[in-house]
Amino acid sequence: MEPSRRQSYFVESDDIAYLKVSFFGPFYGSYVVFELEENYQYSFVSGADTDYLWLLSRTPSVSEQVKLDFLAKSKAKGFDTSRVIWVKQ
Repeated sequence: MEPSRRQSYFVESDDIAYLKVSFFGPFYGSYVVFELEENYQYSFVSGADTDYLWLLSRTPSVSEQVKLDFLAKSKAKGFDTSRVIWVKQ
């Protein structure tokens, strides 16, 4: 199997969750973790601006409270949360 082409590096320092990530070729995108659950069960991630937003989870579903927290914290950061798409897993 061919090794992964994914590459990443810290933008500021290695204790700030702001990375540049490439999943293919020389093209990098920002990956900013603005919330991380203490047991790493989920994280709230965005791009460098309000164009990209993800709720990443280790499980196929998350509680309604996590969703509400995600929406509130995302809205406070300036995201248009009316455009969030909840994917059924």
